[in-house]
Amino acid sequence: MARILNIETSTTVCSVCISKNGEVEAFKETREEKSHAKKLTIFIDQLLKEQNYTFDDIDAVAISKGPGSYTGLRIGVSTAKGLCYAKEIPLIAVNTLQAMAQGISQKIREGKVKIEEIEKTILVPMIDARRMEVYSAFFNPQGEFVREVKAEIITEDSYQDILSKQKMIFFGDGSEKITDVVQNKNAVFLKDINPSATYMVKLANEAFQNQKFEDVAYFEPFYLKDFVATVPKKNIFK
Repeated sequence: MARILNIETSTTVCSVCISKNGEVEAFKETREEKSHAKKLTIFIDQLLKEQNYTFDDIDAVAISKGPGSYTGLRIGVSTAKGLCYAKEIPLIAVNTLQAMAQGISQKIREGKVKIEEIEKTILVPMIDARRMEVYSAFFNPQGEFVREVKAEIITEDSYQDILSKQKMIFFGDGSEKITDVVQNKNAVFLKDINPSATYMVKLANEAFQNQKFEDVAYFEPFYLKDFVATVPKKNIFK
């Protein structure tokens, strides 16, 4: 049995949930900007009390490691490391974009998001990184990596080679800025999809079962720099 405290602070969303054996038990979330410093520890305390838990009942803390907001990541990671150090429990790091892809993959399986011909569709979570810059990665419909995380500058040529052959599902706050730039019948945009601690649960539970833990003393958030404009040249599924 693994009871995990999951923390997501990589964007404007401040999200916390408690999971047990890969299932969400309880969660709290707000999209209020600049709320991490004042809301995060309050949410954690409230969830524990509502579930009649203490920290002695928590087996590990999972943190959304980024990419994302520098300030948000620092607050989340510092809180997670402090809790792990104080209670001598493992720290788990979850890639933010992969967690987002897992969340959409789950919604597709449950029929909450309906996409035609989903089999060869590419999931593209995007996190806003100012101007026309985004953090993004490619995933298959099962939420597995197809292309690594990159920091990209979006242009009207972005993804056109892939879009000429197959469908791409864009979501996350970074995708909102490119709806008028990347225009193609195979480009599908899902609105109001943001990182959430609930999306981390499956990956965090797998990491716990495999004992894939971070060094609490030396772990740092996953920052990305050096934005480049890229034009993919081949079909990802070949």
